[in-house]
Amino acid sequence: MDDPHVYLHDAVALAEIDLYTDVLAAVSEADAPLTTEELDRVLGLLPPAAVPSRPVSCARSARPGAPGLPV
Repeated sequence: MDDPHVYLHDAVALAEIDLYTDVLAAVSEADAPLTTEELDRVLGLLPPAAVPSRPVSCARSARPGAPGLPV
């Protein structure tokens, strides 16, 4: 390679890094070790689990104009 400023892109490596990032994020949010099923969901091998809706605990995380919150 003659030009040292040419960046190499490895699509497979980038995809693996994305998956690893998703797993790290899930692990950091978990209260206990992830089960095999949870890991499969994070990796996209299973459809996302239905998450029961929870009330918004602070206005900072709510969408502006959401019902019941001041705008």
